Amino acid sequence: MSRTILIIGIGAGNPEHITVQAINALNRADVLLIPTKGEEKSFLADMRRDICERYLTNGDTRVHDYAVPKRRADGSYDDGVQDWHHAIAKIYEELILEVSTDREVIGLLVWGDPMLYDSTIRIVDHVRANGRVAFDLEVIPGITSIQALCASQQIALNRIGLPVEITTGRRLSAGWPEGVDDVVVMLDGVEAFRSIEDRDAQIYWGAYLGTELEVTLSGRLGDVAEQISETRHQAREKNGWIMDTYLIRRARATESET
Repeated sequence: MSRTILIIGIGAGNPEHITVQAINALNRADVLLIPTKGEEKSFLADMRRDICERYLTNGDTRVHDYAVPKRRADGSYDDGVQDWHHAIAKIYEELILEVSTDREVIGLLVWGDPMLYDSTIRIVDHVRANGRVAFDLEVIPGITSIQALCASQQIALNRIGLPVEITTGRRLSAGWPEGVDDVVVMLDGVEAFRSIEDRDAQIYWGAYLGTELEVTLSGRLGDVAEQISETRHQAREKNGWIMDTYLIRRARATESET
């Protein structure tokens, strides 16, 4: 019998976002692995530990930290990401062999939802492909930052009968996606909203969603873009990091909802 790896979505940051299924998964685990990303992002590891303290009732579960390497900034973006994923997979492989035995259950706590702009599933696939660790895999969904954003802004994600595209700031900065008027942007390190020509578009922005650090802004893009940019800079300066998500909604010549 092989090990089992649980990839557990723990929500966008509010400890109350965690689902009953995720709580049960935590308590099935013999080992929980918590990533650390340096002093600046210790808040993220502390939030994971807080979730464990709140919901972990299995006294036999062992908790281990591991350091996440930094992604190299030189070369192409895709090559840098691929190299980074393989480096993390190697860490997983060595750590799993070191801290667990056959038939044990290993839990990986993933911010938000493992299926949306997170690479844990892909990284675990690399571990499987390396062939040194045999395991079964289970994935537990979690509340996303998109859901947390819409809840905080008190808006519906989609307009009636209209699609929504989810993309990155890097792609939005290259141009508005074709065929949609509603775009959700994640992983925006370039402040792509500043490049949008339609200043009458509505933007709904939030950072550190679900956490005690949460801040949100919304309004006509031409009116709030500079405020959002300044707020981002101040938050990054204060906290050393930032995670933000936003929805930009263009007006249509003929609205489909009344």
